[in-house]
Amino acid sequence: MHEPQYRSGNKKIRPFAQSAQVTARGCSRLLERVLTDFSADLPYARAMDKVVEHYGIVIAESTLRRVTMRHAGQIHKYSQGAPQGLPNALTGKQAVIVQTDGTMVPTVQSSTTAGDKRKGKSVQWAEAKVSLAHVAGSKEMSFAATLQGDVKLAGKQLRKCARRVGFGKGHRAHGLGDGAPWIARQVKENFGQQGSYLVDYFHVCDYLNAAAQGIAKEPSQRQAWLDQQKTRLKTDGLNALLNELQAHLESPETPEDMAPVRCCWRYLSQRQDQLDYASAISQSLPIGSGEIESAHRYLVQKRMKLPGAWWSPENAEHMLALRVCRANNEWRSYWSTHYRYAA
Repeated sequence: MHEPQYRSGNKKIRPFAQSAQVTARGCSRLLERVLTDFSADLPYARAMDKVVEHYGIVIAESTLRRVTMRHAGQIHKYSQGAPQGLPNALTGKQAVIVQTDGTMVPTVQSSTTAGDKRKGKSVQWAEAKVSLAHVAGSKEMSFAATLQGDVKLAGKQLRKCARRVGFGKGHRAHGLGDGAPWIARQVKENFGQQGSYLVDYFHVCDYLNAAAQGIAKEPSQRQAWLDQQKTRLKTDGLNALLNELQAHLESPETPEDMAPVRCCWRYLSQRQDQLDYASAISQSLPIGSGEIESAHRYLVQKRMKLPGAWWSPENAEHMLALRVCRANNEWRSYWSTHYRYAA
């Protein structure tokens, strides 16, 4: 293809390049969107193959990475603003389900003093904190995630997710998590009297199952005991359950790793205000945090925990923002407005 070019003094004018918004070794907006779309889901090498397969264009892997991370960084910046597209307010009887949890992402840090950046690297696992919210009975969710931010930022993101689906004054937030103290604390700090928090029921059952091993010897007796305690959990029988565990506590001399009953009793007794499953069941609210566990898999792990993949913390943060943008259905909004500021 021959491209007409003109000169005006010392300035070169390229009408086609200007009208197509293409620069030397650059990509059009449409092509950048394609590259970013593929790379958000696939390793750059596989995304490169997809571009060839679908469009017959050979793009260097380094170009895919450069374009994708540039837009991911801009999306991260764009996501720091106020929630977009708030829906109508909820009715007074509706509750918002809020969940947050951490999942580990492999990261790598390069030494700032080493002359050769290939040397002096250190690898570690960093916790990506993922949040979600949705109206009870609705499958439409709002997501947020951070890797470099602390638990306070995760709490703010959780409230932002709730606001995005309509949470406001007079509404209730029903929180769920795996029992980590920071999750319960953030629900309390960000929702106050409007919020309540439950430890994931199935997480508690893991402790009960371990305790059952130390209480009943026969499998049939063990299952019967376990079923009885699960029923107590769901029917306001927490005191009876704690008394049952206390009656079978191991001796103080028993090592911690050999005292499952004591561990279970201590875990439950320290979280009595987070075990009101009967109330949640009576209001048709969930008692398990499976939604946030699933979100870890399709939002974070599917792209960022691939074999051999290690991320710089900043790139991991930006890739999280990119994947959250798509999950929140803000992908089209970004490309129709904010993409042009990604320099």
